[in-house]
Amino acid sequence: MLNLVSHLGGMVTNFIVNVGYASRVFLQLLGRSGALLRRPRLITDQIHFIGNYSLVIIAVSGLFVGFVLGLQGYYTLNKYGSEQALGLLVALSLTRELGPVVTALLFAGRAGTSLTAEIGLMKAGEQLAAMEMMAINPVERVIAPRFWAGVIAMPALAAIFSAVGIFGGYIVGVQLIGVDEGAFWSQMQAGVDVWKDIANGVIKSIIFGFAVTFVALYQGYEAQPTPEGVARATTRTVVIASLGVLWLDFLLTALMFN
Repeated sequence: MLNLVSHLGGMVTNFIVNVGYASRVFLQLLGRSGALLRRPRLITDQIHFIGNYSLVIIAVSGLFVGFVLGLQGYYTLNKYGSEQALGLLVALSLTRELGPVVTALLFAGRAGTSLTAEIGLMKAGEQLAAMEMMAINPVERVIAPRFWAGVIAMPALAAIFSAVGIFGGYIVGVQLIGVDEGAFWSQMQAGVDVWKDIANGVIKSIIFGFAVTFVALYQGYEAQPTPEGVARATTRTVVIASLGVLWLDFLLTALMFN
């Protein structure tokens, strides 16, 4: 019993220490971000690395999610004679939930693991320590550009996912099944609100970008400088970021659509 209590106490202590240190790193990250205004090229290069290289998997996934929504939505709405509202169902499902959430999960698996491995290998190769020896702050030079690039890239990738998904729903619903094209688009235009639906989805994607990118960078920054340490950090990135996205999605949905 004493061993169990000691083990639980150690877990709680480690959790509090990790949360405190992560908060310090995040505050330092925000404080050092102002210097990037003098060197915006650092951010644009990372946006290309993070966003452009994730574009294919985001677009292809969005297309197939749109296909599935078109099929499942038609079979469900057809039972009630409401198949003309298929476009509205696809658009709301993507802009409110599936677009931001699935994009964030794919982003964590593709770009998040890449960021963690990159920072972890830089630490293992003592490149971060070499920067400190040259009076260069690694948080300002390495972490901050990647953080803001991830925050900027996430809403753009989520918008692409939703747009391609709507196109996929159109292909299945209108071109293959035969739903009226005019009704498909008119129901969507009449039912989707810019502020209540699209803007809330954009807010979600921005918050997901903050969470996923910081988790990936922090795990790489704090990884053990060994191959095993980098591998464990990469695994933790996917697990923590994915669970964080799902928890944040529930919280934000409860606040936005109560």
